[in-house]
Amino acid sequence: MNTCFFCKGDLVKDTTTHFVELGNKILIIKDVPCLKCSQCGEVVYNLKTSKKIEEIVKLVNNLSTEVSILNYNNVA
Repeated sequence: MNTCFFCKGDLVKDTTTHFVELGNKILIIKDVPCLKCSQCGEVVYNLKTSKKIEEIVKLVNNLSTEVSILNYNNVA
């Protein structure tokens, strides 16, 4: 089992909502797969998920909307 870097609690599979500020734009990605600490709530992404988040951020950064809300499963 994986342990949290900060509090040494157990990391369990879960989903989270990821927020990104891009200058004057806000991106919200819902249902992002992660490992979440059962004690402190710290969130950890695996490499595949981190890369996908980066791709989504690049895509949305080119849009002209101020707020974007996406579901990870619909764009992954």
